[in-house]
Amino acid sequence: MSEPLDNVSSWLTIPEAGEKLGIVPGKVRRLIEEHSLIAIKREGVQLIPAELIINGEALPALRGTIFVLLDSGFSLMGAINWLYTENEVLKSTPDGCAYFR
Repeated sequence: MSEPLDNVSSWLTIPEAGEKLGIVPGKVRRLIEEHSLIAIKREGVQLIPAELIINGEALPALRGTIFVLLDSGFSLMGAINWLYTENEVLKSTPDGCAYFR
């Protein structure tokens, strides 16, 4: 059985995300703090799912979705896992559905 985060297409470090967004790493960290981006820590390095940056911008719907999930009792990690868990109704992960694109 695969883990939800196995559905992430690729990962970006904070400096790599900054390059894609055209901002400095400190501002990327601020976007993570504000839940405009999400990141997980692996081996001491924060990693951001690459598909959450589209056309040089953080995915607009992500912040509101994360707040709704947090308000519903999800932990931040639970919310991240929810985004990448296959959903039979959507026939995709919530992250992969058109709502987020």
